[in-house]
Amino acid sequence: MNITYYGHSCFGVEIKNKHLVFDPFISPNELAKNIDVNNIKADYILISHGHEDHIADAVSLAKRTKATIICNWEIYVWLSKQGVENIHPMNIGGKVKLDFGNVKCVYAAHSSGLPDGTYGGNPMGFVVESSEGNFYYAGDTALTYDMKLIGEYRSIDFAFLPIGDNFTMGVDNAIICTEFINCGDIIGMHYDTFGFIKIDKEEAVRKFDWAGKRLTLMEIGQTLTK
Repeated sequence: MNITYYGHSCFGVEIKNKHLVFDPFISPNELAKNIDVNNIKADYILISHGHEDHIADAVSLAKRTKATIICNWEIYVWLSKQGVENIHPMNIGGKVKLDFGNVKCVYAAHSSGLPDGTYGGNPMGFVVESSEGNFYYAGDTALTYDMKLIGEYRSIDFAFLPIGDNFTMGVDNAIICTEFINCGDIIGMHYDTFGFIKIDKEEAVRKFDWAGKRLTLMEIGQTLTK
C-alpha cells in the first residue's frame, strides 16, 4: 500500500486501488501550504473526532470526490447538515466490511467538539485490515490500557501514533504503546503543527531506536510504500 503525508495527522493510504484519507486538515495548515487539497483523491474519508485540526477539509473533500465518510454518529449528524451525502456512521467496537478490507473502530482517550461548538461524540481510532496489510490509526489519544486489546486480538503491521505531547501521547508514552499493540513500526503524527506540540525530532527517533522500535517522520507531501 502507498502512504502519503499531508501534514499534522492527515494521511492518504492507497489500498487495492482505493484511496483512504484520514483526518483531513490541509488548507488551514501553514506547513502544508504546498499541498493542493483539490488534487487529493478520496474514496473514503475516515474522521477520528470533530476537532477542526482533523475535520477542516472534510466537507469540501467529500463533496468534490463523492467519497464515503466514516465517522461517529454525532459527526454524521453534523456532516449531514453541511450537505454531505455519503456517510457511514459507526462507534467504538464496531466493524464494517468494505471493498478494500475491514475497518474497526477502537477507543481513543481525548475530547471531541465540532467547529460550531457542538458536541462531537466519542473520539475513535481505526484498525484497518486488508490483504495488503493491517494498520492502526490511533487518532488523538492518551496512552490507555485498552491498546493492549489491539495487540492481543489484531495483527498490526504498522501504526500511526500521535507523538506531539500536550494534547495527546508524547514520544515516551508512544513507545509504551508499541509494546501494548505488539508493533514496532511507527509513523509519527500530530507534532510540530502548532507551538504547543513542537518536538525534537532527532531525539524522538533516537528514543525509538534505543527501545528497538522504528519511528518514521514523513515529510509533508512524501509518499512511501508499505
